[in-house]
Amino acid sequence: MKLTRAKVTNYKSIEDSGCVNIENVTCLVGKNESGKTAFVQAIEKLNPAEVSKQKFDTMDYPRKNYSKYKDDHNTSPAIAVEAEFQLEDDELKEIEAGFGDGVLPTHQVNVTKGYDNKLCWDFEINEQPVVNHFLSKAGSPDEINKQAQKSENCLQLLEMLEGLPDAPPSVSTLITELSKYKTITVKQQIIDEYLTRYLPKFVYFDEYSSMEGRIAISNLKSKLENKQLEDSDRTFLSLLSLAGMTLNDLETEEGYERRTANLEAAAVRITDEVFNFWSQNKQLEVQFDLSSASPADPVPYNSGKIFHTRIKNNRHRASVSFSERSRGFVWFFSFLAYFSQLEAQDRNLVLLLDEPGLSLHAKAQNDFLKFIDERLAPKHQVIYTTHSPFMVDPKQLNRVRTVQDIDGKGTVVSDDVVRNDRDTVFPLQAALGYELTQTLFIGPNCLLVEGSSDIIYLQLLSEAVAAANKTELDVRWVIIPVGGADKISTFVSLLGANQLNIAVLIDVSSGDKQRIKNLQENQLLGKNSMIQIGQIVKSSNADIEDLFDPEFYIQLVNSAYAQELKNPIAMKDVEKGSPRIVKRIEAYFKENGIADGSFSHLRPALYLLKDQKLSDAFGEKTIERAAQLFEEINKRI
Repeated sequence: MKLTRAKVTNYKSIEDSGCVNIENVTCLVGKNESGKTAFVQAIEKLNPAEVSKQKFDTMDYPRKNYSKYKDDHNTSPAIAVEAEFQLEDDELKEIEAGFGDGVLPTHQVNVTKGYDNKLCWDFEINEQPVVNHFLSKAGSPDEINKQAQKSENCLQLLEMLEGLPDAPPSVSTLITELSKYKTITVKQQIIDEYLTRYLPKFVYFDEYSSMEGRIAISNLKSKLENKQLEDSDRTFLSLLSLAGMTLNDLETEEGYERRTANLEAAAVRITDEVFNFWSQNKQLEVQFDLSSASPADPVPYNSGKIFHTRIKNNRHRASVSFSERSRGFVWFFSFLAYFSQLEAQDRNLVLLLDEPGLSLHAKAQNDFLKFIDERLAPKHQVIYTTHSPFMVDPKQLNRVRTVQDIDGKGTVVSDDVVRNDRDTVFPLQAALGYELTQTLFIGPNCLLVEGSSDIIYLQLLSEAVAAANKTELDVRWVIIPVGGADKISTFVSLLGANQLNIAVLIDVSSGDKQRIKNLQENQLLGKNSMIQIGQIVKSSNADIEDLFDPEFYIQLVNSAYAQELKNPIAMKDVEKGSPRIVKRIEAYFKENGIADGSFSHLRPALYLLKDQKLSDAFGEKTIERAAQLFEEINKRI
């Protein structure tokens, strides 16, 4: 059976979550304390893989209504989980083979569970096919069959057959078979023999399920006997089961070679599985060892046998205790060990992962998403919670559900991101923003410029140069505005990690030049990746605006600021000062209080973009300088 919808009510922070559509992989996004954990923990109790987790406790009822509910609990226990499942085709065929084609008009099965901790089943059933099925098996005479087919259910059929004066042996056999329906319904029989078996087991795994680096065997045996196991203990027992061993096997002195072989086989299997999806460090190797306890160690590690899990780093040729590795790796390994043992039992599972990979680096979180899609989802449904943008696949937002704790309503789960607060949908926004950055604005060849005005000027100049049959800017360049020279390092670090070809076209100060030199020394930038416009216009300092003749650029500024200027700027007004025309105009604006003393580089560029006829006024020297610049840039392809 496949889970298609779920609804949680009257559980911890959840009064009514609303009906939540469940995909093969479902991502629950929400900020801390929004109720994500409560939602998946409630679903787990529907049919948990761990028997100890199957009961709802009245203490889990929402506290604000608890005093009233505790009086009603015995007579009217509240529903906590409602789930809708769809039968798989092979499951339906198996039921029909036992009860007749059409016994279940639909594939839908509803299951609820509340604080009485009883599963309640609800589904449509048509007993007429069951009647026909039994009659066809019995081989009764035609005259009896014609009369019997008028029965609408098995009890009516039984009553009719028992009323026959002289029943043939075939009818007597059928009466015996149908007699069980005096104490049980067909519906209940289908539940007991089929649906209970089809109902998936729910497996909850969180950070506290991670395995410890060393295990005191005698202490664990005591916890197992007293039913005091913790989640981390269950993970270790899963690993042991995967190796085909028991705790007693670890304590006996006999069979050393067999025990070692089993442990090594389990280590190799888990190691190979981990590094299929763990790209952070491929030099790690899992090792298992068993030793006698040292009396000097703390309780419970001071007696009996101690099981050690160690991680060897082949690059450094040294190993450390499993617990001393990064929390992210410990979690990833522990989950794989736990899951592999469950999967070996060949059960239908729904995996409930609470904040998986919380300690993982962003790249490792992406690895785990790949693991979910390629390793888990083909066989099992997965529901996971997160507040990390790197655990949201922007290509599959259809599987995202937002979780929000609303005043007066409690936790609500929704697939409508529009109506959620900004904090709740932040991971979605961040994931989309990152995806856009990776796809829309980034290509194999990235040209970093200072701002949006640079993009406009480069595009218009490239068109003008092409019209003059000179070298235009290669179309393979993707132009990325970084917002200033001080941000070059950040952008190069981000983009360089993707092994992209990067060139930088920007006016830089001496301090910026040192940052770029550092990037080049770290091989994030090529040695010749820096292009300075000053080299083209023969000036120690220059902006892209200095490619234009000064008279043209002043005319462009006058047009763009016509409403703010009482008198147009004349060349003589900005002759002195910085060699950069933009700096001189900025100073003029500030001295004369034009536009509140603030000059925008973008505004003239937008005006030129709007009135591209002005491009016809580019002088020959401007075209020559632009062509020379493009030749230099294109050399970096």
